[in-house]
Amino acid sequence: MTGQELQQLLLNKWGKSYDIQLRKIKGRIYVQVMWKYLEQASFPLSEIEYIEHLNAVSSYLEAWGAVAQVEEYLEKTRDRPRLGKAVSIPLDLGEIESEWIV
Repeated sequence: MTGQELQQLLLNKWGKSYDIQLRKIKGRIYVQVMWKYLEQASFPLSEIEYIEHLNAVSSYLEAWGAVAQVEEYLEKTRDRPRLGKAVSIPLDLGEIESEWIV
């Protein structure tokens, strides 16, 4: 998956290019779809920086074998990012999770 493909998933789901962050919370790794999006005037990244950021996130998802988990979650969820509340996607990384959590 590329950053542009990840962006397209977000656009297909919600019609906006939301920011995505990887977070470790209580020993688990989550993909968080944040409430800020590229099309906002106040968004802190340029379009090029945004795609580079999504490329980095995508490379982690590929390395972890978690792309399908994110795609399935986005397809099924009724949640949507809103001010102060991200959509948190828990990743099940199995045995490799301990390698990535330091």
